Amino acid sequence: MSTRSSVQTADGTPRPARSVPSAHPARATRCTEALRDIAEDCTMVSEALLLSAYSAAAPNTELLQRLVTLRDLVDEAIGAVVVRQRAQGEPLADLAPIVRRTEDRLRKKYDPPSVDRALATRRRPKPVSPTQSAAADAGTPILRRPGQRLASALTLMRNGSGRRQRELAEQMGVHESYVSRMLSGQRDLSWRHVRIICEVCGVDPKLMKPLWEAAADVQPSNADDPVQYLRTYLQGLSYALASPDPEVILAAAQHTISADDLDRALYGPGVPDWPVIDRLTVVLQSLPHITRPLWRRAQAAAENGPTATFS
Repeated sequence: MSTRSSVQTADGTPRPARSVPSAHPARATRCTEALRDIAEDCTMVSEALLLSAYSAAAPNTELLQRLVTLRDLVDEAIGAVVVRQRAQGEPLADLAPIVRRTEDRLRKKYDPPSVDRALATRRRPKPVSPTQSAAADAGTPILRRPGQRLASALTLMRNGSGRRQRELAEQMGVHESYVSRMLSGQRDLSWRHVRIICEVCGVDPKLMKPLWEAAADVQPSNADDPVQYLRTYLQGLSYALASPDPEVILAAAQHTISADDLDRALYGPGVPDWPVIDRLTVVLQSLPHITRPLWRRAQAAAENGPTATFS
């Protein structure tokens, strides 16, 4: 039910203020989901901005592009918050002083149908790679890049199987030097090539699928089981580090996570909180902005039950 409060006209006579809109739970839920996406995007772009800012070689055009992207993301987020406030049946008067705008201005600038359309069609920014000079100046660990994580895993796989690069090249129908560049991370790999390497080396390709999808920047394929997908991704990262003993991982994490946390993250049950996954991601030499959306999907699936699906 909407609520009203009394205000006065210019001549001092009371009149009712604008009513607070009725609650719209579905719209509020959509705004909440969009806010989570935008928050992740802000984190990713902010990390790139910080890296660029610490590099004397970063061009001003690169810095400005990061800032403009952040500005646009913040405006999207404000729109989502304003519409969520209305969809929850709460007054815009609570928000107006914070953004230093009138209620009417908020109502006009962020009307629900327009924000709904914008959020439904928004394109998330792709992870931005810093310039080579910026990476060198800031000491960015190249090994953390998803393509290198995949290459490291496949190299360990080949070495452990005793297979020669010539055998892989014959199965792929490419030159041996091409395989060498793929295994060193100098060439992108297709899923077909990854699958062949796994099959020749006797490893289940499913273990490498999340690593490959992260490297290829494609959407997770196992949409029906986000919890298992997250576990498989973390298991793949561990494999790429030669499957270190749990004690080694815990020591590298400076014991900020427990043995139970580690076991749950890799094998279940359930999904640990983000600080555990965040710390484990860093220890396993990956990047949190890659793991964060996987964790969020897994957490939502765990909360909603096994029947939930995600696109």
